[in-house]
Amino acid sequence: MAKAQKKDDDTIPICKNKRAYHEYEVFDTMECGIVLVGTEVKSLREHHGNLEDAYARIQDGEVWLLNADIPEYSMGNRLNHRPKRPRKLLMHRQEIEKFAEKSTEQGFTLIPLRMYFKDGRAKVEIAIARGKKLHDKRESAKKAEAQKEIRKAMSRKPGR
Repeated sequence: MAKAQKKDDDTIPICKNKRAYHEYEVFDTMECGIVLVGTEVKSLREHHGNLEDAYARIQDGEVWLLNADIPEYSMGNRLNHRPKRPRKLLMHRQEIEKFAEKSTEQGFTLIPLRMYFKDGRAKVEIAIARGKKLHDKRESAKKAEAQKEIRKAMSRKPGR
């Protein structure tokens, strides 16, 4: 198996939440560690993972990642992990308090944006976000289309 390409900031991407920016308006992001068992790490090293339906919740002063799908490790035995088990996220108390204050406001939620390896440790980037309404999604699509048209017009050579 080919080795994953490293980005310029020494991170190896595992998976992204592709729907996050389409369905949510992102306000603030934060990197945090994640508590995993051995077969989960091995599965993530094979770039298996899914954050599409995942979200984070604060319970008893701790942050938990829920519904994140890390499939069972293919070479694992009976000690393999459960794919959608809750996973604890590692953050400092001050960071948890800051995020807890914002996420308890009406309409805000904690969502994971991406999962990656940084210096050999699995990390999750979570964000405070608010769900978009249908008209917000349409407006975002119109802006993206306008930007695409501008780029297309700018790339044309003069005189054509």
